[in-house]
Amino acid sequence: MDTVRSDPEARRQQAQPGSSPNRWMLGSPLGKLASTEGSTRIRLLEILLLPALFLLVGYGLSPQDPLWVHAEFPWAWLAPIVVALRYGALGGLGASTVLLAGWAVFHGADWLHFPQLYFLGGFITVLVVGEFSSLWRHKTRRAELAQHYLDQRLEHLVRQYYLLRLSHDRLEQELIGRPMSMRDALRHLQTGDDPQKAPLRLLQLLGEYCQISSASLFAVTHDLVHPDALAQLGTPKAPQLQDPLIRQALDTLRLCHVAQTADGAGLSSHYLIAAPLLDLSGTPFALLVVEEMPFYALQDENLQVINLLLHYYCDGLSSHALAQPIVQAYPECPESFAVELQRLSHMQAIAGLDSTLVVLEFSDEAIAHHYPQQILRMRRMLDEHWLMQSPQGRQMLAVLMPLGNASSAEGFLQRIELLLSPKSKQTLQAFGIAPRVFSLGQHPPLALLQHLDGLLHA
Repeated sequence: MDTVRSDPEARRQQAQPGSSPNRWMLGSPLGKLASTEGSTRIRLLEILLLPALFLLVGYGLSPQDPLWVHAEFPWAWLAPIVVALRYGALGGLGASTVLLAGWAVFHGADWLHFPQLYFLGGFITVLVVGEFSSLWRHKTRRAELAQHYLDQRLEHLVRQYYLLRLSHDRLEQELIGRPMSMRDALRHLQTGDDPQKAPLRLLQLLGEYCQISSASLFAVTHDLVHPDALAQLGTPKAPQLQDPLIRQALDTLRLCHVAQTADGAGLSSHYLIAAPLLDLSGTPFALLVVEEMPFYALQDENLQVINLLLHYYCDGLSSHALAQPIVQAYPECPESFAVELQRLSHMQAIAGLDSTLVVLEFSDEAIAHHYPQQILRMRRMLDEHWLMQSPQGRQMLAVLMPLGNASSAEGFLQRIELLLSPKSKQTLQAFGIAPRVFSLGQHPPLALLQHLDGLLHA
């Protein structure tokens, strides 16, 4: 991991604005000669001194012809050519002006014998070389900027990858400590046909999902806690029924933990968490007390999950009474559908966990092809279905998806399309099926069913 962190730093040092991919060459003598970085004063000195140096050398070797005008090769023009390669055409013209001034000095401004072709050819050569230099310096600058941008992007990707690895490791640790999803937890609360084992099954689920290692469940009657536990997890000690955390939980009818007890009572409490179990009227009938759990598990998210599972468990114990308002209004509604609709609505109100209701309207042609029955056979483990029928023969299928969102509904509809047309991939409308998606967080249960009944009998 240290290597991942050091790479961006190295690239950042190499990718500063104005740096070159071959920056290592700039430390060598040849690189220093080829470098064009420097102040304006140094550039002017190079433009003036380099051709002057050639003039002095030419005067020392050939006093009669210091500019080598009549020689086989005009060596004096090497100075403006080199300057033009380094600084472009403008610098080359400045160096050429120095040669022109040198000719005037050495020949006494004898313009009648001025070598026009000599200077014309030299000026043209310098301009061509300067233009070539400017073009390649522009291309090099663009390449450096592109390289700098790519280095920045690579550094950003490396950092994102590093954060992704940290996030992945964090998720792995959470999954190790919490091996099941919320949907699995709700399914465990739904299963089981022995009411006597329900309290123990609740504690086992809390121990597995919320990492509780020692807890007890006591019955409560008229705000009095019975000393005999209904179920125990781990090896709890003798109950302390007058514990301040227990009294605060029964007084407030809410889940309490040691960090939020009033007047510092949590310092003298024997328990970490105390949570009452309420019936539909809001009266406590049982009390959960937690003695031991990992320190890192005592956080807001875990406490919210415990509260959520307790409410879901309490709604399951009063399932018949919970479904009565819906069953009385719509006698043809399955009781299991009505109970789950009410439980998920309470879950959304308590914890903000939304669920989705997918409604499929079938045309007469779709009903004739028995599409409703085919879709019913696709039932997932936790979903609830209600095939609604009107006296006129219209049919609608309501699919309740616990803890589902818009993406879950879209995936469900895509599976239906794949079932009906595995090769042609036609839409549901082509089969005479009109889908509708509703969120329980935006529609109360009775209002939602009233809207569906209106669609069915429209």
